[in-house]
Amino acid sequence: MGHGPDGGGGQAGTWNVLKRVSSWIDVVTEDELPQGEVHVVDLEGIEVAVFNIAGQYYAIEDVCTHDGSEISTGCLYDHVIECPRHGARFDVRTGEVLEPPAYEPVQTFKVRIENGMIQVGDDR
Repeated sequence: MGHGPDGGGGQAGTWNVLKRVSSWIDVVTEDELPQGEVHVVDLEGIEVAVFNIAGQYYAIEDVCTHDGSEISTGCLYDHVIECPRHGARFDVRTGEVLEPPAYEPVQTFKVRIENGMIQVGDDR
């Protein structure tokens, strides 16, 4: 038996496979996000927090997995963000939970610099 949708192996009726290509969203210029600061951007309905930590940029979903509140307004200690509501801590580089009450990691996003513009990649 062939591999096409009609069971044949020929070109007629071959499968069309679509793969979503990663898209990049402009956030702010490097000059607009000083070290130790965060900038939140809407990424197709998801709030994403972009951090500048010692000149390296990281992006996570701006939500505490413990109670659904925003975490970007919490205290940032080096690469750790603390949720302002209940104190859960996350590593902004990996999304990993470092302290409860959260137990699920936050989603991370790719970050790149293009011509001085910080961009977040969306490959969901």
